[in-house]
Amino acid sequence: MKFKKTLFLIMTLLLVVVLAACGGNNNAGGKDNGNNDGGSDDSNVNTDGFPIVDEELDLDFFAKHPVQQSGAGNDWNDILIWNEYKDETNVNIKWDLIEEEGLEDRRNLSLHDKLPDAYFQADFSMSDLITYGEQGLFIELNDLIEEHAPNLSALMDEEPGIRKGITFPNGKIYSLPAIVDPDFLSVRLAARPWINEEHLELVGMDMPETTDEFYEFLKAIKEEAPAGENTIPYGGTAIAELEQWLSGSFGVMNRGQVNTNFDEDPDNPGDVRFYAASEGYKEMLEYLHKLYSEGLIDQQILDNDWGHFTGLAGEESEAFSAYVFYEPVDFFGEEVGSKWTHMTALEGPNGDRNYNKVGPIVWDVSNLVITSENPNPEATVRWMDHFYSEEGQQLYYMGVEGETFEEEDGEEKYVADLTNENGGPDEEAIMQHLTWVGAINGVLAEDYFHGGESNAASVAASDDIEAYVPDTIWDRFTFDEEENEILSNQGTEINQYVEEMRDKFIAGQESLDNFDNYVETLEKMGLQEVIDAYQAAFDRYQEN
Repeated sequence: MKFKKTLFLIMTLLLVVVLAACGGNNNAGGKDNGNNDGGSDDSNVNTDGFPIVDEELDLDFFAKHPVQQSGAGNDWNDILIWNEYKDETNVNIKWDLIEEEGLEDRRNLSLHDKLPDAYFQADFSMSDLITYGEQGLFIELNDLIEEHAPNLSALMDEEPGIRKGITFPNGKIYSLPAIVDPDFLSVRLAARPWINEEHLELVGMDMPETTDEFYEFLKAIKEEAPAGENTIPYGGTAIAELEQWLSGSFGVMNRGQVNTNFDEDPDNPGDVRFYAASEGYKEMLEYLHKLYSEGLIDQQILDNDWGHFTGLAGEESEAFSAYVFYEPVDFFGEEVGSKWTHMTALEGPNGDRNYNKVGPIVWDVSNLVITSENPNPEATVRWMDHFYSEEGQQLYYMGVEGETFEEEDGEEKYVADLTNENGGPDEEAIMQHLTWVGAINGVLAEDYFHGGESNAASVAASDDIEAYVPDTIWDRFTFDEEENEILSNQGTEINQYVEEMRDKFIAGQESLDNFDNYVETLEKMGLQEVIDAYQAAFDRYQEN
């Protein structure tokens, strides 16, 4: 079994970032360029084309070094993509690369000690951005975008949701985002449902179209036991993946997955709803409990243990008959993976059939953050704006023609040295030249991205799922200081309680007869204040 790191690309990017500690800026030891208002003498900045500056500009960037890229031979200070871009732009980035483990501590230290000129893919939360923006550590970018980012400006005009997703309650923009091409649904779906076709034939069933049929399939697999005592009808890395897939079958999470536990009230359009206290959510938990209690779901799935899931798949390829994860050929290898096919949305008991497990087009709000220490914000914005163009996308994801890719029949393809035996990207080789593995930058589009989400099976799955995707998918909401305070306190405690009780309800440690008591506890914990904060944020989101 060949398990490729591509499978972890989007999941790594979806990890929840713990809110950084807030505080005043000491900036001890920081360079004094007399430019803390975020402005500069831009006479050394060309308005278009390359180079960006005539005289070489040195900038210090603090950057997360994705776990996939860590290790020898992947020093961004001497790697093809950034060397090439330096030659084109005359902007020399000095990269301070920080491993994911320890990122938060190092980032907080830099915020209160010595600011870099910019942060690149440093996993700032929405709360971080407005907190440090209003303190003046991060500069406002509205005018700089208008004057020096024509590519991003054009995208925001074409897709208004981008501007909505990066504008804060005070009307300011503090970061330049990473964006997924709206047409590249495969990436926005991330992990998706797959089913073993041979197992369908084994039990004499057609592709399940409803939640009842899916239950009957899993039940039949358990009875048939194709892997003997190792048979696990449904396996997965986390119960949340299954829960999110099924959300559209039970009428919840109807505006996508990024605003945790909130969607739009179907009975009162324009009102947000805390769906984790709704009747549809309860019915979904009842269904999941039935699957779990009858042994149709891996009994260790509530442990969120990736190693357990991938280990079982490696030891016994017939162990699972269905899962929500990444493309089976990448996961199991060609021989076993070719036996699998994709599923779409299932119709639930009340006729709901939507696929709500979808991310927004603004994938990472904090792709690039420019600090008050930056000597030339104009040049830095221009440096980033290139990656919102097709030429920039090609450079970031494909590299340099003749060195990392060649054009064949009108399509860019990696050179032989950067491909594996199946013709796909060899990430170990690619990481010696490029930095996209685990690190979306600028715009991610199917034309230039050749990771697992671009292969034929994943794209075919996305094409079939698209018909069930809601017309409207929300971006992450932005909150003011008072709202952030509520969400950091009551909101955090409520989300933790929801997750804890979800697992107890599913495992049968808590009876669903007590669901009303669970809702009452949420209300006592301050749920209404959290709802009010989200409603205010949603109202602003609509107006942006």
